[in-house]
This record gives sequence, C-alpha cells and structure tokens, in this order.
Amino acid sequence: MKTSPIAYDLYEYITSTESDPPRVLPEPDVCILTSDGLRIPAHSSILASVSAVFESIIEQPRKNRSSERVIRILGVPGDAVVSFVRFLYSSRCEEEQLELYGIHLLALSHVYLVPQLKQKCAKNLGQRLTSENVVDVLQLAKLCDSPDLYLKCMKLVSTHFKAVEATEGWKFLQDHDPFLELDILQFIDEDEKRKKKSRKHRETQSLYLQLSEAMECLQHICTEGCTSVGPHDMVPGKKKGPCSKFSTCQGLQQLINHFATCKKRVNEGCLRCKRMWQLLRLHSSICEHSDSCRVPLCRQFKLKMLQEKRRDDLRWKLLVKKVVSAKTISSLSLTTRRKEADQREKLGLRGYRLCNESSQ
Repeated sequence: MKTSPIAYDLYEYITSTESDPPRVLPEPDVCILTSDGLRIPAHSSILASVSAVFESIIEQPRKNRSSERVIRILGVPGDAVVSFVRFLYSSRCEEEQLELYGIHLLALSHVYLVPQLKQKCAKNLGQRLTSENVVDVLQLAKLCDSPDLYLKCMKLVSTHFKAVEATEGWKFLQDHDPFLELDILQFIDEDEKRKKKSRKHRETQSLYLQLSEAMECLQHICTEGCTSVGPHDMVPGKKKGPCSKFSTCQGLQQLINHFATCKKRVNEGCLRCKRMWQLLRLHSSICEHSDSCRVPLCRQFKLKMLQEKRRDDLRWKLLVKKVVSAKTISSLSLTTRRKEADQREKLGLRGYRLCNESSQ
C-alpha cells in the first residue's frame, strides 16, 4: 500500500506525543479515500473503537477478501479528513485546524458519531459567529443536531437581524429553506415577547420597590423626624439639605406638608392628597405594630379594614403582598451586598498585610 506524504505526517503526529514514548502500530489494514484522491492508511481496530459507524462499515462483508478495504469519505476537503483521522487516533485537534475546517469537522463528527469532536467544533464555531456566516452555521447546526450552537445562532440572528438580512446566506435561505426561515422569524417574535415581558416585570418590580422605600421613609419621618417634618413632640432637624437616608424622603415631606394644609383632602378632591391617603392605608396594611405605631391613622385604618372585611378589593391585597415581597427581596439583597463588601474589605486588608510582609 502506498502511503502519501500527508499520511506520513499523520503517522508522525498520531504515534508520538511530547510526554509519551512513540506508539508502535501494526501495519494499516484499511484505507480512507477522500474526494481529491488522497489515500490515508488507517487501522480498522482503532476506527471501530472510536466510532460505531466505522465499526458497522468495517464489519460489512467484502466481495473479494483479497481486495483492499477502502472507506470513502467524500464531499469534504482531504485536509479536513486528515484532521478528522488525527482526532480519532489522538483525541486532539489544534485550534488552527478547527478554524480552517470547523464546519467540515462538525459534519464528519456528526455523521460518524464522534461526540467529543462534535462538542469541540460546536464550541469553536459558536465563538466565531458573525453576521456573514451565522446563517450557514445555523443550517449546519440544525442538520447536525447541535442544539447549543443552534440556539447561539438564533440569538445572534435575532439581535442583528438587519445585518443578517442583507447577507447572501439569508437570500439563499429564503429561496431554498422556507421552513427554517419561518422558524427564525417565530424565534425573533417570541424573543421580542420575552424581552417585553421581562422589561414590564422589571418596571413593575421597580414600582413595588419604590413603594416599599416610601413605606420605610414614612416610618422614618413619623418616628425619627427629618429636615422639615417629624412627630409633634420632636423638633425637626436644623439641616437644610435633603435627607440622605432615603431618596424619596424630601418628596414625601413635601407631600405631608401639602396634606396637612390642603382643604380638599377630605372629599378626595385633590390628587396629591388622594395619593397620601393611599400611602397611609398601604402602611397600615403592612404595619404589624399598629397599637404603638407613630404613623398617623395607622390604627384607625387597621380597625376600619377589620370592620369592613373587604372581600372585593383583591387588587389592593395583591398590591400589599407585592410590596411586602419587594421589601423582603430588597433587605436580602442589601444583606448580601454588605457581606460581599465585608469580604472584599477583609481580603483587601489581608492582601495589604501580605504585600507589606513581602516588601519587608
């Protein structure tokens, strides 16, 4: 059997490593033939042990036992087949080979059931996606049943659809694979819906957090007092600047001052006063110490709610529940941030000591 120069290089690569002694292999008993006529001698035992597909091909009976056993791997460049056989022998594939023949190696690893190489190729192709090549890689990912690569391609198409739409790959896809085009458009539509839903959820959570902060701020004003408003038995602080404890404190103080002097607040003729009534009612719904609470009307609102036993005001109950939940999440998040800050401070001090010790 004649061995090509490329095959000699292949043997030198697969029979030795930097750390291990050279492997002594028997004479090759099978030949791999590529589209460009390259003949790569190989060992049927090694091919069968790595790939169940090769095992099935090798076990097929031959018409003439004296004839040479040939496995044809067609449709891909000969150098890609060499890289493929190298991986079968050594379980290694250079980054340069992945960059040159990643698409071909992904197809070969799928056809011949070599999952380790398939995973490497999918990861490498996913890292090199662009608007120009994403449609080609997407089609291959679908054919080769590579879900992670397929999803990564879909996300890139969705994010940069205008750029992808202008490529030759997209035009070819429209002409030859309308079903995949429909899948892409449906994914983009669903992705937009998910983004809108997520954005709406963040906005809603932000509103609940603001209400939770307003409740804490109201408790702070009515218990401790602040720049211009405080309990009747306490003199407000002399500082003129806004309170640094809560971002909403200054606005809430202005609302309380307005509420105290507005003549329309009783009949709910004033929108600002109506907002203040709602804040007082919300505080009463959340407060667990209404008997000793210093927030105005807390106990009265609590008694009124118990007397009326409202069953139709489900939206209000849901609002109270969401605000309490937001308060809990906020406090947990704050605790976590404090712990992380303490850990960073300790590590910083420790690093400082180590630096000093090493300098000494």
